[in-house]
Amino acid sequence: MDAIYSYLLHLFSALLMVGGFVSIYMWVTPFQELALIRQGIVAPALSLGGAAIGFSLTVASSILHNDSYPMFLFWSASGLTVQVAAYALLARLFPRLPDQLAGNNVAAGASAGVLSLVVGIVNAACMS
Repeated sequence: MDAIYSYLLHLFSALLMVGGFVSIYMWVTPFQELALIRQGIVAPALSLGGAAIGFSLTVASSILHNDSYPMFLFWSASGLTVQVAAYALLARLFPRLPDQLAGNNVAAGASAGVLSLVVGIVNAACMS
């Protein structure tokens, strides 16, 4: 029964963290991703999707490599900070990025999404 409890605890915690990350990420960005995505604009979907997958990789690595629940939470929260900081740095290096994403520049969306994936992969590897 302990294994099932641990599984459910980590599963629901991880899903809540990913949902929280997406909410924080959308709050930090200067445009409304969901409204743009509902309009069929691809670029913000690529950027947001890459960030969510990158963060999910960090959470998965944290589950795999931490024996205690508090350490899992700590390293997942650290991963959230790194992912948000990566977007902030990217937006600073490319000041037109928010406008490009809102304007459906798919190349900009794909680039931002790939950068988020790279950061998530490297961050996840650092936890192992």
